[in-house]
Amino acid sequence: MSPLGKILVEDGAVDAGNLLKAIVMRQRQNVRLGKILLTHGWVTPQALTRALSRQWRTSMLDPAQTPVDPRLIDIVGVEFCLSHGILPWRRIGGTTWVATAHPETFEDLRPHLPEELGRIRMLLCSEEQIRDAILSTRRGHMIRAAEMRVPAADSCRSRNEALIGRIAVLLVAALASALWFYPSWTFALLTGIVTIGLIAQTGLKLTAFLCTLWATVRSKAGNIDLPGHSGAKEMNAPLPVISVIVPLFEESDVAGRLVARLSRLSYPRELTDIVLAVEESDAITLDALGRTALPHWIRVVEVPDGPIKTKPRALNYALNFCHGQIVGIWDAEDRPDPDQLHRIARHFHFAAPETGCIQGALDYYNPRTNWLARCFTVEYAAWFRVLLPGIARLGLVVPLGGTTCFFRREALDDVDAWDAWNVTEDADLGVRLARRGWRTEIVETTTDEEANCRVLPWIRQRSRWLKGFALTWGVHMRHPARLWQELGPRRFIGFQVQFLAMLTQYLLAPMLWSFWLLALGLAHPVSDTLEPLTGGHAITALIVLFLTSEMIGLIIGLYAVRGTKHRHLLPWVPTLHVYFPLGCFAGWKAIHEIIAKPFYWDKTAHGIYDATDSEEQPVQIPGTIVLPTFGPINDTGLSDLSEPKTFPALASSGSHTTGRIARAG
Repeated sequence: MSPLGKILVEDGAVDAGNLLKAIVMRQRQNVRLGKILLTHGWVTPQALTRALSRQWRTSMLDPAQTPVDPRLIDIVGVEFCLSHGILPWRRIGGTTWVATAHPETFEDLRPHLPEELGRIRMLLCSEEQIRDAILSTRRGHMIRAAEMRVPAADSCRSRNEALIGRIAVLLVAALASALWFYPSWTFALLTGIVTIGLIAQTGLKLTAFLCTLWATVRSKAGNIDLPGHSGAKEMNAPLPVISVIVPLFEESDVAGRLVARLSRLSYPRELTDIVLAVEESDAITLDALGRTALPHWIRVVEVPDGPIKTKPRALNYALNFCHGQIVGIWDAEDRPDPDQLHRIARHFHFAAPETGCIQGALDYYNPRTNWLARCFTVEYAAWFRVLLPGIARLGLVVPLGGTTCFFRREALDDVDAWDAWNVTEDADLGVRLARRGWRTEIVETTTDEEANCRVLPWIRQRSRWLKGFALTWGVHMRHPARLWQELGPRRFIGFQVQFLAMLTQYLLAPMLWSFWLLALGLAHPVSDTLEPLTGGHAITALIVLFLTSEMIGLIIGLYAVRGTKHRHLLPWVPTLHVYFPLGCFAGWKAIHEIIAKPFYWDKTAHGIYDATDSEEQPVQIPGTIVLPTFGPINDTGLSDLSEPKTFPALASSGSHTTGRIARAG
């Protein structure tokens, strides 16, 4: 069998210099030579398929000219075909002809194909042809599967709308009647509910904060390592292919900057698989992407129209096209750390097998825009840098953020991926991962995004989050006994605090605010009701609780922004006392939408703030190419990129690429 590189050179399909560079890169990565050449644009898909046909002495197939038998695709499975790059074409005379884009792995794949295919013969076609052929026959099936992937019993779509509406009307009527006939006792009861929630929330925050603080002290003392990591132990295994789905919707101003930000990633391009998921009816985004030059490692997947248009639905559909065994999520306006994928690969390598998800930290690149953006940044810093790491270390359910989440593909498949009908699919997925025994861990990497710096959009965004949290709590509490069994007592109680108690804090916050009347020397409606029952100490105890809760929140906020990046926010931490009441409006808007339009996705507009990105471009040195060393990951979580190898330029023509090699023009 002739080497692929030799055939490509003979065909004039590849420049000899580019081929040599690809061979050098192939020696450092467990990646096909053809994949490297395609990723960097050094060969066309058509030329590569022709060369593979000569190398493997088999025929090329054009599914557009000779359509496939869709029944064979159903036998093998759409997802299996797309993930392995195969296309069951026709059954002729007892032989099933199967086209593949990866002939070198076809023999290893044979044992995993269904026996009913009988005798199998191999054909060749490109990955793009395979995808188009499958979409031409099974597109409708794929989008229905994306909408219904999570079983009805675990999905929001099986809500009984009529019953929920009647229950809501009855509750409102009962509350109005109680306030009319027994105002003091009703007010006291609601105050008791919100107080219990405040105690639970404050206790969880304090425990998580102390846990994070203790872990930080131990880390500085050198007594704590990453899971499965010991000292300076290196990751000697090949780096994995990582797929990242980026859902886009009406992003006319983000597309170009998104590609520029993703180009800052230091992960090898041939191992980077970026999938842009765009609704097929979204002409705005498709037009913007059509005007943007996309490198080979960034692909666009159009999501067919359906009864709903939600982010999780698009994620489920795009998951079919992901090549990596690690799948991540970024949002349209995200600017991830350049070394983020390196850190993800390292963490998964050393993590325990039951670690199914890794969550990174979110931050904002526009905290100085106004007061709202500053408070939003403080809130995120406290959540992602203090509270969420503490919750993960406590072994509780981790409500995931909607971006910078990375999953083992097997974990996603095990929990049936995302609920297409849940508007906070991230938090819901975190609960389902915990219920199936998968762990979520936090990794020290940051993704910057745009802070919502306008009041009304902030309320709309927060109401969507709260609506999703309420729906998620309702779905998982359909069978409390089963949830208790799957989570265990500690995580079950933690789940109630994280979801139900949190919702009470937003919805019943005015009950707490009313106690500030006492500071003005005014009487409180529950004074005459509660004081006799508690020996005159109820109001004093409530005031102490409020002050303690506020003080703990203040300390956590100050601790979260103590670093150099956020130090300018220290004076603004006390103003969170004015910031959080905005959530009350969002909470009641969420309750209205749960009844009126539970699946409505109140999208947050991006691109309002034009970030001043200092996009890092590869340095071009005349007469040389720079080839970073993709070697073992060291104990800092990165490949050794500090000493790039320099080779004489192998060609003097060609354009600068967006890959890891910078070549003189």
